[in-house]
Order: sequence, then C-alpha cells, then structure tokens
Amino acid sequence: MTAELLPALGFVLVGLLLVVMTLTSSFIARVPLSSAILYLAVGVGIGPWGLGLLVLDPVGDAPLLERLTEIAVLISLFTVGLKLDLPLRDRRWRIPVQLATVSMLITVGAITAVGVWLLHLPLGAAVLLGAILAPTDPVLASDVQVSDPQDRDRLRFGLTGEGGLNDGAAFPLVMLGLGLMSLHDLGESGWRWWAVDVLWAVVGGLLIGYLLGVVVGRAILYLRIRHREALGPDEFMVLGLIALAYGVALLCHTYGFLAVFAAGLALRRAAAEPAASVASPAQGDNNDGEAPVAAQAPGLMMESVERFNAQLERLAEVTVVLVVGALLSVVDFGTEVLWFVPVLLLVIRPLAVYAGLVSAKVERSQRRLIAWFGIRGIGSIYYLMYAITHDLHPVIAQRLLAIMLAVVVASVLLHGVSVTPLMRRYETRRKTKAQRPR
Repeated sequence: MTAELLPALGFVLVGLLLVVMTLTSSFIARVPLSSAILYLAVGVGIGPWGLGLLVLDPVGDAPLLERLTEIAVLISLFTVGLKLDLPLRDRRWRIPVQLATVSMLITVGAITAVGVWLLHLPLGAAVLLGAILAPTDPVLASDVQVSDPQDRDRLRFGLTGEGGLNDGAAFPLVMLGLGLMSLHDLGESGWRWWAVDVLWAVVGGLLIGYLLGVVVGRAILYLRIRHREALGPDEFMVLGLIALAYGVALLCHTYGFLAVFAAGLALRRAAAEPAASVASPAQGDNNDGEAPVAAQAPGLMMESVERFNAQLERLAEVTVVLVVGALLSVVDFGTEVLWFVPVLLLVIRPLAVYAGLVSAKVERSQRRLIAWFGIRGIGSIYYLMYAITHDLHPVIAQRLLAIMLAVVVASVLLHGVSVTPLMRRYETRRKTKAQRPR
C-alpha cells in the first residue's frame, strides 16, 4: 500500500470504529467487554505495531499529550459533578471524601514504599509514582458510576464522587514529588507546599468552581424563568463554564480540576433548587403562566447539558485510549510490571479502601466492589505528562511511563471484562433485597 493511502485508511478505520460502536452500544453493554478495550485494540492497530499511522514520542510529544489528556479530564470531571445530586450535608458524601483523602494517602504511601524499597526509585520519583497512580479515573469508570442523578446507591455514588475528587486532590502530592526532585519550590521546611499547594490550592479551587457554577446556573434559570429569555445553546454554556472555572482557578493559583468538578456539582444543585426560589413570587396574576415554565426550565437545561457532556466525554475517551494503544510500542516494559500491577490492584487498593472506609456505612459487598473498581486511566497519563513538561529526567520519565501504562492497560482489560457481570450481579442482589418484606 502506498504512503498516500495510509492516512485515508486511518480515517476509514477510526470512522468505522465510531459507527460500529454507536450501532452496537446496546450489545456491548450486555457482554463482558467494554468499549475501551476495543478502542485500545484499534490504537495498537494504527500505532507503530500496526499501520504506523499514529507515532508518538511520550517525552518529545509530552506537551501535546498533556493538553489532550487535560481536556479529557476536564470534560469528565464536569460530567461527574453533574451526576451528583445529593445535598452536601448528606452523610453519604463521607464515602467519596474518605476515599479521596484517607484511601488515596494510604495508596500513595504504599506505592512510595514499594517504589523506594523494591523498585529502587529515588524518594521524589517514588512519591510522584504514587501520586500518578493513586487517583481513580472518572473517564473509564463510567460503567460503575451514577447514571441517574436520583440514584442514591452508595457503591455508585462513592465511586463517582471518588473519581471526581481525587483527580484534583492528587495534585499536591504530584507537586511534593516534583519538589523532592528539586523541580518545584516547596519552601523552607515545606511551608510553601503546605500553605499554597495544599491548603490554598485545594480549598480555593473548590470555592471558585462552586461559586461560578452557582452564579452561572442561577443566572441562566433566572433569565429563562423570570424574563422568558431565549438564550443561546446550552452546549456553549457547558464549554464556557468549564473554561471559565478552569481559567479563573489557574489564575488564582488553585487547582483547576477541583474547580471544574465543583462547578458541575454547583450547576446540578442550582438546577435542583425549587423553581419558586428563582422566579419572583410577587407577580400577581401575571405569574399564572410562569409555573409550567419554572417547573420545566431546570429539567430541560440539565437534560441538554448532560446529553452534550456525555457525547464530549465519549469522544475524549476514544481519542485518549487510541493514543494509549499507540504508545505501547514505544515503551520498554521491564519485568517489574509483572508483579507491580497485581500488587497495586489486588493488595494496595483493597487495603487502602478498607482502611479508608473503616467507619463508613457501607455494606460488605459494596466495599469489595469499591476495592476492585479502582480504575486507572487518563488522569494518570495527564499527571505524568505534566511532570515531564516540568523537566522530569527522561530516564525516570521512561521508567514511570512503562509502569503507568502497564497499570492503565491492565485496568482497561481487567475492569472492562469484569464490570458487566459484577455490576449485573450486584444490581440483581440489590433489587432482590429491596423486594423482600420488611
């Protein structure tokens, strides 16, 4: 085949993949096979191991890969925020918060110990490896997340909230790892890291995103309900709010990932408020026709936003997983990944989950599934690319890349194959239990 025809063949393959995935989505949902596995296979096929249509240098192309994964994570975090409809005072929030703090810290500590003592990495590189692999993925974990905002299931809510929170909460630990390698200023005795990278950046990011989400959401509902304004497409509002929250958070030296997650969460809460709080109550007879509008406006807005976000998230998943498949051929995997991946998925993750949820009201079956579905993916890729663009040594970068890609691929395959039967079995037991007479 001539070189001129190869790009056309690449477009054909990707286009065929998207069409086939759309037509067979309901079938794939019923079999033990995730869409990410198929994307990964196509990525390998169009990479150097196959047609050679997608050839990337993980170090030289790190800025491009960083931006690509950054956009994918932002879209997914906003989507996750939209899915969580529980009031912040609800006690079920303890599950994702404890997973994203206690469990994540235990995971980073355990990976750091393994990295120093068994992988013989420098302390800073071991901490960085822990920070890269600790966050669970909000993109590839969609099959175990909340699909209906009214779903109050602790398993799905916990995994969804964990994926939204820990992708931003891991950033201080990434900065700590870089600081220990003299690639980031931690301050004397670590004061700058504690004050800026931990306290201000985390709290400030959450506050900035939540306030912007509330303001934008209420403004849109106010104009539609009170003044019957025909506003622009909700899709523009989604992209605008994501960019606004992320940009303002970065300008204020806070974590944009947490800001975008909080913005999606706030937009959901703003839409869930009683319509009477948005519309003016003192309208007299002129308010007769506003009740139906007030009742429908939040629902219509959220339906449009959720549909658009789901499409964006799926497109981002396809793009990044194709890249992962293409990268596999340019990485030198060592024998260490053969034992490290099982240790992470089968030992470190379960221990961290059980320790982090020791006081949480979670059933035994739910704990087991939370422990298993510690899915790694796009967030891990982003953090490593971020470190590489901040002058991580190429030798260390290549080694961390091999370990990280091995974990991501193993997660895509193992969790992708097991998610359908395990979640189907869980839902069956859940329905059976709900139908039992009390």
